[in-house]
Amino acid sequence: MAQRRHRAERAFEKLLRAGRIPYVAVNEARQSLLPDAGAPGAAGPGLKNFDFIVYGRSSNLLIEVKGRSIPATRSATLGTGRPRLESWVTLDDVAALSRWQALFGPGYEAVFVFVYACPGPPPDGLFGEVVELDGVWHAVRAVPLDDYRDRMKVRSPRWRTVHLSRDDFESVSRPFAGAADPFTTSPLDHAPALEPLGAEPAAVLSPR
Repeated sequence: MAQRRHRAERAFEKLLRAGRIPYVAVNEARQSLLPDAGAPGAAGPGLKNFDFIVYGRSSNLLIEVKGRSIPATRSATLGTGRPRLESWVTLDDVAALSRWQALFGPGYEAVFVFVYACPGPPPDGLFGEVVELDGVWHAVRAVPLDDYRDRMKVRSPRWRTVHLSRDDFESVSRPFAGAADPFTTSPLDHAPALEPLGAEPAAVLSPR
């Protein structure tokens, strides 16, 4: 399989594989998975793709991965001792993911997954899911599209970006898969890191 271009997507995929969570990567299977471009109401050629379809606990998930970084500077903690977690996306991201959710219909839920590159292992208790990839630590938080859309605020009119306030992000974000309100049927223990992977689990759907 060709290496994915963005490290955040690769880190999230490693999390899925470690948890034996069934998924398909959209950029590898778009022809068989996405609605027929010629069908009435189907996606047009300019509609931005999302990243993964994941088989969830109560519905299938349409995942858009967003790579962000946790700053190492003290000022980034805003005086709380906890890092500031950027949650910005573009209005085009929101519109495209909303369109995909409508196209796929009942049984599918769209989710933003924020993957934070950390300067070192994140503090215990800050994240329920942490994965190491290529010598870099990544922490994961997920926000359902509907929750994001209900609470988003304009970040930059010029760049057409939106974000969540710190309180809103802490309120609606959650581990992607874990003991605390998981999205999926395959729980991951809340451990500080995931062990390196061996062979690819047979439960994972990874089309070639």
